[in-house]
Amino acid sequence: MKLPETAYTAQPWRIHELAPDFAIEDVWALPPQGDAGELPRLVSAIFGNNFPEGAPLVVRFLWNARWKIGKLFGWDEASHGLGASAPSLRDRLPDELRGISTEPEIDIQPFSTVYYLDDEFAAEMANRTVHTVMHLGWIPDGKGAYHGQMTVLVKPNGRLGSIYLAGIAPLRRFLVYPALLRRIDRQWHKQASS
Repeated sequence: MKLPETAYTAQPWRIHELAPDFAIEDVWALPPQGDAGELPRLVSAIFGNNFPEGAPLVVRFLWNARWKIGKLFGWDEASHGLGASAPSLRDRLPDELRGISTEPEIDIQPFSTVYYLDDEFAAEMANRTVHTVMHLGWIPDGKGAYHGQMTVLVKPNGRLGSIYLAGIAPLRRFLVYPALLRRIDRQWHKQASS
């Protein structure tokens, strides 16, 4: 379910201090609910199980189309990536986060981990169109359970980036996210039964 921006801004996330110059693109409630300490399971439900090959057909199609278009126009060349045209948010980490940041035990390509805490995870990627951050939060519901929340933060790269984000917004909101949310929920329950 899509959430208002305040669902993200009202939380005391560490990402606020690291990415104040990024715009909030989307905030979504994620279907999984669980116990404290299950953020790694959520990260695995999102990135695990052979993504994007294991993703729903519409997501695979759009994902592959995006990378083919990016290759054609040179959007994803290393000269447009993290550390080249976009400094990594890891460069902004305060000392206390540098010491405890860990990588997930799964491959999250094309993203790179910014940090991984008990209740939040941030990963980033950059290309010619945009520098984006996926933030996952694991939020207590006040009744003893926790639920996931995903926020997508963006910094468009010039006019091309703004046009790109506007062009893909309907696809992302009406096709990609609903399909991914169903997949995340299935993966969450599959992990619970194994």
